Amino acid sequence: MAGKRTFTMIKPDGVANGHIGAILEKINGAGFTIKAMKYTRLSTEDAKSFYAIHKERPFYGELVEYMTSGPIVAAILEKDNAVEDFRTLIGATNPKEAAPGTIRALYAESIAANAVHGSDSDENAAIEGAFHFSGREIF
Repeated sequence: MAGKRTFTMIKPDGVANGHIGAILEKINGAGFTIKAMKYTRLSTEDAKSFYAIHKERPFYGELVEYMTSGPIVAAILEKDNAVEDFRTLIGATNPKEAAPGTIRALYAESIAANAVHGSDSDENAAIEGAFHFSGREIF
């Protein structure tokens, strides 16, 4: 059964380019409710921990550097079928392949600077949400 909550973060490029409001408007317009949200900046240690699944991949160092390059907006979103619906809303990782009107088609710069993160499963949504919102009953 699909869960009702997912995790997202507006990445440093989305924040730096002034897209927070527009992205949140797209999220709300798609029927998601924001259950928790914060504006923060990842430390190198936090970025390494959050992206530990990728540490053996060649892009890991660049990913950590990018994700610590500026503030992010982390959020817990709620809606029926949250993970799948949000992945549809954000579009493909490569903005050139993202469907028209998706967040990445509208606001991403590149595969690396793709404006927004969205959890890829209910399990990862719970893990990622708890990473950013510890001490809360969010899932």
